[in-house]
Amino acid sequence: MASVLVPLAQGCEELEAVSVIDLLRRAGVEVVTAGLAPGPVKCSRGTVIQPDATLDDALKREYDMVVLPGGQPGATNLERDARVVGLVKKMAGQKKFTAAICAATKVLAVAGVLDGKRATCYPGAVDAAVFPRVRLEDLAVVADGHVVTSRGPGTALDFALELIALLAGREKRDQVEATLVRPPAHRSVA
Repeated sequence: MASVLVPLAQGCEELEAVSVIDLLRRAGVEVVTAGLAPGPVKCSRGTVIQPDATLDDALKREYDMVVLPGGQPGATNLERDARVVGLVKKMAGQKKFTAAICAATKVLAVAGVLDGKRATCYPGAVDAAVFPRVRLEDLAVVADGHVVTSRGPGTALDFALELIALLAGREKRDQVEATLVRPPAHRSVA
């Protein structure tokens, strides 16, 4: 079974964090949530999440993927945490998956993981002038090798489904999506 670490910083975007955690668990992926400090994490909209472990404890083992939720000030808190940046660098060096959504894509850029890669993020989160080696695209989800990025809360389900496809296969991804009862993309609700 694949294992995923989701670091949770104070002020993270709850829709992004919970969508990834929920859908990966539906797919049978082991997900460990880890707070940067002990205790509950208060998200950007006031939702409180009790992490499974502290980041220090979670880092005592290996994972197949790390997923960084965005939101502010959560993404900035992740970026300023040397343990998170170090983990991203380490996992990229081991050819393991690194993934980020929304403003957290900047953490991957700061870690150098996006150099020469295609990526997407919340508009303006990664400044092309500061990170000229990142090839930014305006897509919902971009997968380039072992790096996966996404735009924001509105793309969180698509992001999580792509992560499932990478970790558990296309068939499992399709099974999980079927249980979500999502309308076809071409239909409107008007």
